[in-house]
Amino acid sequence: MDKLDAPNNTAQHVEGPPTDPSAIEASKPEAFYVEDRVALLTEEHRQYLLARHGTLDLDPIPDMNDADPYNWSGWRKTINLTLVAFHAMMSTFTAASIMSAFVDISADLGVSLQRTSYLVSLFIAVLGGAPLFWRPLCNRFGRRPIFLLSVLCSLVGNVGCAESHSYATMGLCRAITAFFISPAAAIGSATVAETFFKKDRARCMGYWTLMVTIGVPIAPFIFGFVAIRVGYRWIYWILAIVNGVQFILYLFFGAESLYMRGESATHEVTSVKQSLFKFGRIDPTPLRLWDFVQPLSYAAKPSVMIPAAAYAMIFLWGSVMLTIEMPQVFPEQFGLNTQQVGLNFLGVVVGSILGEQIGGFISDRWMLLRQKTSGQYPAPEYRLWLSYIGHALTICGVVVFCVQTGNAGNSWNITPIVGAAIAAAGNQIVTTVNVTYAVDCYRPDAASVGVFITFVRQVWGFIGPFWFPQMFENVGWAGGAGIVIALIAAVGIIPTMVLQWRGANWH
Repeated sequence: MDKLDAPNNTAQHVEGPPTDPSAIEASKPEAFYVEDRVALLTEEHRQYLLARHGTLDLDPIPDMNDADPYNWSGWRKTINLTLVAFHAMMSTFTAASIMSAFVDISADLGVSLQRTSYLVSLFIAVLGGAPLFWRPLCNRFGRRPIFLLSVLCSLVGNVGCAESHSYATMGLCRAITAFFISPAAAIGSATVAETFFKKDRARCMGYWTLMVTIGVPIAPFIFGFVAIRVGYRWIYWILAIVNGVQFILYLFFGAESLYMRGESATHEVTSVKQSLFKFGRIDPTPLRLWDFVQPLSYAAKPSVMIPAAAYAMIFLWGSVMLTIEMPQVFPEQFGLNTQQVGLNFLGVVVGSILGEQIGGFISDRWMLLRQKTSGQYPAPEYRLWLSYIGHALTICGVVVFCVQTGNAGNSWNITPIVGAAIAAAGNQIVTTVNVTYAVDCYRPDAASVGVFITFVRQVWGFIGPFWFPQMFENVGWAGGAGIVIALIAAVGIIPTMVLQWRGANWH
């Protein structure tokens, strides 16, 4: 039998009042099974669910309302997830868009290569902090209006970057763009949790996390061609055009996934079509100052803090370090132009896609297999077994990248890129497994969990580029690989072992 969990009394409301049994999945187990909850449904509600889903084996159990995102048709869920996942990708895609053009920007603005890289670091930092502002607004007014505002204002920011002719002005416009493009990269976890049943959550969470991850390498891969042919400023114009297309697609095809549950909830909207043309406050709960910092309280919850820290460390080495070092080191060491630098990012793209097969698809099958053998849905900690594969691959990949780059001399070869691909696969596995685990532990507050994890990841990723060059200069590429192994073991592997051992008592 599939066992549901009791409410987390300290969590802030995100998807529905925590007193509503049908909306609660996350925290300590109680003797209240899905079958018991189905038994409490009215006959009309039962028939509605059977007609809609063909089964009553649903977790969680949806309302008898077509507007409930759990009751959406498969194509509607897919379209909405695609829009949100692509929006999430655009946050990291925009951050990394100028990586292959560092040399061109450095010459145009008259600054060093390392200072040019700070245009990316600044973007990363704002991506981490801005969702703290957007989350309470998303929880009161819905996801869709915030996403519409996000892409529209990002368009303006990218136009500003295209027209900037000084380092300071471009930095300011990059910060504005990062502030507005950020919501989907953090709130996307809530959108997935609000839309898909538990049995599909890791797979769908994986699509979202994969898009966040591959946004980093795909941008320089594509814009390397743009920068060498029409100039790097067209990078910003293309980003603005994409934002405009996003706005139109959200306006006509995006659906609102924030849905209030419980007896006290009033549902003026009873169909998805109605929600496309209705804007207004969804959650009447008063907005408080605490709401803007509440996600940071998860620093005191080991079931979120430990996977967030482990993921941030893996993301730092399996994504940020690779994508920052290649455009800085490869042009000088191997004499590559912007297009050739961009092509090197293809290894990270391929590795991320391959890694997602374990992090998402196999992760769901892993949990379902355990359910079939034990007779009940396994504890969230069981999913963490797969994260060790990701840690190991990241370590192996970074070591190969560092050692082979150090041994390459002035002659480029593919071996560092193979290492980057292996590390990227490990990064993607840890990303999906750890984020899904944290959301499973605190499902009613999935938006806050996503915001906190994004905050930790982006802050740590922001710091890295400031000391990567000095580290490799002082200890060498092989010595840097040794530091990577020590940090991943200390912050990722060992704490995850402790979490598997004690985690059930912490959430």
